[in-house]
Amino acid sequence: MAEIIQERIEDRVPELEQLERIGLFSHAEIKAIIKKASNLEYRIQRRALFKEDFISYVQYEINLLELIQRRRTRIGYSFKKDEIENSIVHRVQGVFRRASAKWKDDVQLWLSYIVFCKKWATKAQLSKVFSAMLAIHSNKPALWIMAAKWEMEDRLSSESARQLFLRALRFHPECPKLYQEYFRMELMHAEKLRKEKQEFEKAKMDVGNLDYPEEILKGELARIIYKNSVSIMKDAEFHVSLLSVAQLFDFATDLQKEIYDEADTSKPLCSLQALHTDDPLTWDYVARRELAMETQPAGEQPATKQARAVEVGRKEERCCAVYEEAVKTLPTEAMWKCYVNFCLERFAKKTSSQFLRERRLERTMMAFRKAHELRLLPEFQYKQWIELLLHQDFLKEALEVAVAGTESFRDSVMMWQMKLQVLIDSKSPDVAGLFEEAFVHLKAQVCLPLWISWAEWSEGAQSQEDTEAIFKKALLAVKGADSVTLKDKYLDWAYRSGGYKKARAVFKSLQESRPFSVDFFRKIIQFEKEQESCKMANLREYYERALREFGSVDYGLWIDYIKEELNHPLGRPANCGQIYWRAMKMLQGEPAEVFVAKHAMHQVGRL
Repeated sequence: MAEIIQERIEDRVPELEQLERIGLFSHAEIKAIIKKASNLEYRIQRRALFKEDFISYVQYEINLLELIQRRRTRIGYSFKKDEIENSIVHRVQGVFRRASAKWKDDVQLWLSYIVFCKKWATKAQLSKVFSAMLAIHSNKPALWIMAAKWEMEDRLSSESARQLFLRALRFHPECPKLYQEYFRMELMHAEKLRKEKQEFEKAKMDVGNLDYPEEILKGELARIIYKNSVSIMKDAEFHVSLLSVAQLFDFATDLQKEIYDEADTSKPLCSLQALHTDDPLTWDYVARRELAMETQPAGEQPATKQARAVEVGRKEERCCAVYEEAVKTLPTEAMWKCYVNFCLERFAKKTSSQFLRERRLERTMMAFRKAHELRLLPEFQYKQWIELLLHQDFLKEALEVAVAGTESFRDSVMMWQMKLQVLIDSKSPDVAGLFEEAFVHLKAQVCLPLWISWAEWSEGAQSQEDTEAIFKKALLAVKGADSVTLKDKYLDWAYRSGGYKKARAVFKSLQESRPFSVDFFRKIIQFEKEQESCKMANLREYYERALREFGSVDYGLWIDYIKEELNHPLGRPANCGQIYWRAMKMLQGEPAEVFVAKHAMHQVGRL
């Protein structure tokens, strides 16, 4: 092994001599590089190999390359790159090749190799890396797409990109993303050729001898991909995605029409609808398309704000007409959800037109009502409906909807919360009774949000005794991990309402009621430190109890405990050594390493 390492270090000598000769590095720095390189070489040449050693080697060489670049810029010297940078790049590529051969399945390692090559290597070298990676990871469509995009956008090789997509589709014949990106690539290729041809024609050059087939310029290859792909991928979302891609290219209007419109104009439905009539996404797309359609010539667009608002209103009416047809043709919850979402989106749009605001609100309320009457309104949209009514101060209507929502979804915590929110906003005297009723209908394991809401409401509306009684009832009802949040809330409330004395009493009552969070102990520690007469004995008690629960994982508690002993007027610095060794016994792995580092930094800071 020593001979191999010595040989590799000797291979470095020419580049190191050049670095010193041209003044980029000093003699001492060259010696330091040799020492570091020897250590790195030893680690990647030993019998038991570790990936981390290869990554460290690569990172060191990349840092060296970047340092060389900065120093070249500083002194203005740009020669001898073949002898210096290229030598380092070839060495790093060799390390990457060894690592990727050893750990073939590590995609992140391959991606790091590609990132390095993109910045430092030649395009031909990167093509080889992509080929080697895809030979092993042919089951990952995203990698095929990455390679094809690089061929198309960086190497400007449409043919290579096309071949990669065709190979990828042999492995993944039903991958929608591959078809989408292949479709996009062919349209980009056609657009590039069209622009080239236009430039030649502007320069009055003869393009007769150049290869610009009319079919390619019109996007014929993309049309073939569309036809083949929709015969395989039979869902509306994929169909719409191809249309969205085609709409990015101005020259592809015929293709857009073909994707959207039925070739036989005697048929009443467009191709998209004809293929996917029973898919809500189809109707949603067709309806929203009305917003983008121009109804007037460009020179006759409305000039005033009022006229523009009227025009927008007309477009929205046309959208809603499509949705109305859709919910009749396809009366499903998913279809109504699309309709309601559209109405909400339009209502959320800012406008100075009172007419538009009122019409949008009316339309939204109508959509909610109709879906509710048909029992096709999803649970989440009941919440949106109630929130909209509350925002408009329609408290009576909000309560009616909330009652209907809880009747339809009796097991939903969210619906009970919304009903309670309406009662709280309307200052109803029935709030406490409704909380009790909710707990009757709901399973205990999902009631944590309601208990917290009850306690928060009680803090502002009832006495301290009533609020504390709610917290105590909640802790009896809520068990396990959910109780952690409740204990934190209880401790916070105790400090707000009764000060430190009350908080300490609550802490004492809960100190054996596991589980806890670290924050539970940190809160009581902070409360103690905020007192004028902060008692070190109490802080020790809190830290010891916290370490009993979290001392094996939370290095920060140990660090803070040591700091308290050092900084508190009544602290005992002599205890710090014992605390340190206790920490080292309890902490394992990374927390132990971080603890040692943090402790060392703190010690240095005190010197």
